[in-house]
Amino acid sequence: MADGFVACMFVFLVLASTFLRRAAAGDVITVDVIIIGAGAAGLSAGKTLSEGGITDFVILEATERIGGRIRNAEFARLKVELGANWIEGVNGEKENPVYTLANEVNLKYSDALYDNVSQNIYDHTGYLAPELVTPVVERAEHLFDFVEDLGTKFTNENLDDISVLTAQRFFGHVPSTAVEMVIDSWNYDFVSAEPPRVTSLRNSQPLATDTFLGPDSYFVSDQRGYATLLEPLAYYLNCKGGMCSDPRLRLNTAVTKIEYSTGGVTVHTEDEIRYRGKAAVLTVSIGVLQTDLIHFSPALPFWKLSAIYQFNMAVYTKIFLKFPKRFWPTGPGTEYLLYADVKRGYYPFWQHLDNEFPGENIIFTTVTDDESRRIEQMPDEETLAEVMVVLRKMFGPDIPNASHILYPRWWQDKYFRGTFSNWPIGVSSYEYKQLQAPVGRLYFSGEHCSEQYNGYVHGAIFAGSETAHAVLKCLHEDKCDTLYSRPKATT
Repeated sequence: MADGFVACMFVFLVLASTFLRRAAAGDVITVDVIIIGAGAAGLSAGKTLSEGGITDFVILEATERIGGRIRNAEFARLKVELGANWIEGVNGEKENPVYTLANEVNLKYSDALYDNVSQNIYDHTGYLAPELVTPVVERAEHLFDFVEDLGTKFTNENLDDISVLTAQRFFGHVPSTAVEMVIDSWNYDFVSAEPPRVTSLRNSQPLATDTFLGPDSYFVSDQRGYATLLEPLAYYLNCKGGMCSDPRLRLNTAVTKIEYSTGGVTVHTEDEIRYRGKAAVLTVSIGVLQTDLIHFSPALPFWKLSAIYQFNMAVYTKIFLKFPKRFWPTGPGTEYLLYADVKRGYYPFWQHLDNEFPGENIIFTTVTDDESRRIEQMPDEETLAEVMVVLRKMFGPDIPNASHILYPRWWQDKYFRGTFSNWPIGVSSYEYKQLQAPVGRLYFSGEHCSEQYNGYVHGAIFAGSETAHAVLKCLHEDKCDTLYSRPKATT
């Protein structure tokens, strides 16, 4: 057995040294499968390929680390998550792979206690007593339940899609006051990063994540990073502590051009290396697919572009702040706060991190959609000035200035162009199948290709595995045509 192990290691080292030696400008590297993107979907695809008997693949990642939109950053001597932060959909009838992976690596997380948020609402006058907002909260709950029930009806009866806002009109009341709008934003924008007027009713209400995976959520604060849970998913890359030793993973390798046909795929990178494969799995975000970052040859067909362009790439921005002292409420039921402004989406969501980082005096606010895009174009100091005005309305004029501020610019980053996908009004399951369908031997994957769980990390994991199974079927059984045809209309 020892001799066999030594022999296997020798073969691996020879292959690794050959791969690295050939990886120079002008070289052509031939593999079975090329995976583009080392986020959750790309890593999941690699795992499924490995378990299906295909190990001759390469993963090309444009950035310096695995994880994609799962990434943290240094902030005031700590690490905070710029992207994925919650494990959502737990304790339901179906297992959530993110939760399983998190427990496998003993990731540190805490309960996301949303239930008391309606008791923590502020406006320009400060704290709003519960007796003032209770009637508004109760009506919002009835409205939310009505919309979910209507969404179920539209799905079960196969009715033409409408927006969540249209569903609210059926209820007979659309949120319009500052308090109504912030509760409405909490129910929808906080989840989908876009307002009800653009979000599909049939495909978002009720959320499949809550229905099938479970109603519970957990907030990750592990200083190793949320991305640590990806290490067992990417076991075949020998990842530990954020570092992966397998030469099949190529970091800082941006793809510029993809040539595809029914016979295979050739991928060109910025470092002037070409990778040729029998198939490729493209996991870049829907936001990137909607730009010209990658040139396709031949150009993607109209049906594919039509599907890509119809979906939304939402923007979700967390703005972290550190203060010399705490001035917000603490204790059970105070983690999440709402700020009701006459302008919808103006610094509406707040969460302190006293439980996760005791004594550090860190709080963050979340903005989405157009507010995210606006703030991304402002320097940090201007954003901080706006935030301080809001906080002084909430907690009084004497609170101190923040000593640190940090927030990502997902929309401006050419490798992401947003945070996660959102299913817009009027896009059917047919368009979703077209979004997933391959062109030639070029396959598409990512959270945006998960029909039930788009926008979520678990959606990316499910999609990566599903796409890899399609590639295995193509390469092992020569069944490569998975183009989905529009169902015939019934009379």
